[in-house]
Amino acid sequence: MADDDTGALRGRDLLGLGGVLVAGVVLGLVVGLLIDSAAGTSPVFTLIGLFVGIALAGFAFWVRVRNALRD
Repeated sequence: MADDDTGALRGRDLLGLGGVLVAGVVLGLVVGLLIDSAAGTSPVFTLIGLFVGIALAGFAFWVRVRNALRD
């Protein structure tokens, strides 16, 4: 991610990390809403999708930061 020698993350790298977080949460929420709509349940799968999205987004965030700091 970072092209300079300091190992610091630049602005566009940070925007990309924010995008990863937002995309994970929104994707989990949308999938949960779709499953709830199809199954006829109320907030069950929406909450599950939200928590799974948060967990996956956090993991993806950690992996990208770790890789950026190694370079």
